Amino acid sequence: MRFMLIAKATKDSEAGLPPDPKLMVAIEKLSEDMTKAGVLVDVGGLLPSSRGARIKLSGGKVTVTDGPFAEARELVGGYAIVQTKSKAEAIELSKRFWKIHADVMGPSYEGEGEIRQLFDPADFAAS
Repeated sequence: MRFMLIAKATKDSEAGLPPDPKLMVAIEKLSEDMTKAGVLVDVGGLLPSSRGARIKLSGGKVTVTDGPFAEARELVGGYAIVQTKSKAEAIELSKRFWKIHADVMGPSYEGEGEIRQLFDPADFAAS
């Protein structure tokens, strides 16, 4: 099963501030551990929404709106794609990721994420 572990953007990430170097070292270590365990497929952080655009289709018309976008907590700031045996395993990996934030940044740090299963090609196989 493949899951996307999503980290929501923060005010700092939307302001274009780089993550704390100590946090990046700890996340790199976690990524190495996940790679060695064979569960990490891909990982990435996103630039602020001011560097992006939104595409909308409505009434047959496609419109483009340049960033930035309001409500950083509704934006994706980064992601990891993992291959696990279960949703529970994906949850444990995500908990490790967020625990690193608390350990490095302190207990007052707040973050939020999502765990979403990706479709598998077999989901679309002819019945």
